[in-house]
Amino acid sequence: MSRFFAVAATFTLALTSACSDGAKDGSAAAGEQVVNLYTARHYDSDNALYERFTRETGIKINRIEGRPDELIARMKSEGANSPADLFITADAGALWRAQQAGLFQPVQSETLTARIPANLREPGGNWYGFMRRARVVAYDASKVQPEEIDDYAKLAGPRFKGKICVRSSDSVYNLSLVGALIEAWGPERADQWVKGVVANMARPPEGGDRDQIRAVGAGVCEVALTNSYYYVRMATGEDAADRAVTQKVKLGFPSLDGKGAHINISGGGVAANAPNKANALKLLEFFASADSQTHISKNNNEYPASPDVPAPPPVDAYATFTANPMSVAAFAARQPQAQSMMSAAGWR
Repeated sequence: MSRFFAVAATFTLALTSACSDGAKDGSAAAGEQVVNLYTARHYDSDNALYERFTRETGIKINRIEGRPDELIARMKSEGANSPADLFITADAGALWRAQQAGLFQPVQSETLTARIPANLREPGGNWYGFMRRARVVAYDASKVQPEEIDDYAKLAGPRFKGKICVRSSDSVYNLSLVGALIEAWGPERADQWVKGVVANMARPPEGGDRDQIRAVGAGVCEVALTNSYYYVRMATGEDAADRAVTQKVKLGFPSLDGKGAHINISGGGVAANAPNKANALKLLEFFASADSQTHISKNNNEYPASPDVPAPPPVDAYATFTANPMSVAAFAARQPQAQSMMSAAGWR
């Protein structure tokens, strides 16, 4: 079994409050309104959202941070006594694993139903996406024509023999992409694609998405799989070397079966034993608001989930693509199958 699905026996979690010092067990003082947030999102820009939520509602956020599977393991071990109210993370597969562990309760909300498209939420109301992230291709514009990478299927063809850089099979982003291919194509064709990508690798998988983009810029490979926001950060950030890379390396948006680029989510669900269920729902609805989606998009370079929220600068320059309408819940459930397939093919 991959280390991605193996939960460490011990781990360190940081318990913090976005608004003030709180009880270490997440409990509230008499008359105090709180919500206990278990979050696998580790972005400084989210802190401003937490502070604004407290100002607007009077509800203090007690925040526990960790990796997705660490938090899932913690909630399981806490059982019915878990103080968790809301669990959020960046990847539909992690939300699906939490759901399979019985850690969510379904909630119905007119706000969430109106704000979040049906394909970006779990059909039973167990979890909702509030931001989108596209898994696409960075390519050397001096060597690769855009039409050569306009379909995910082409990445496994002979054109890119020894010319692909990609991170490991443990990456949840790669697992979700392969899960989407299994959902769209069936296991046999998806397996051939996985084997083709492995055969086309310029080097063994290593590093994160930005490392793959930099490798394209350095001539190690001609194409790389990456999440869109990593490229946007490099293209618009303060690092001059990274900005220079994006002058040579461009971003392409392949299509899956002619229906658009693969989309994953950041999202969350209300915990099964939430002691502050109403407050948890308020916070989830807050994340889904137009103001919150705009803030996250501007600061973390993800795409808003709601179609009525335009992508702000600098994301807007990379937002004119077609997003595949596949249900994120469908490919999330394919992650274990994707992991087995990738491991069997030698995708390290």
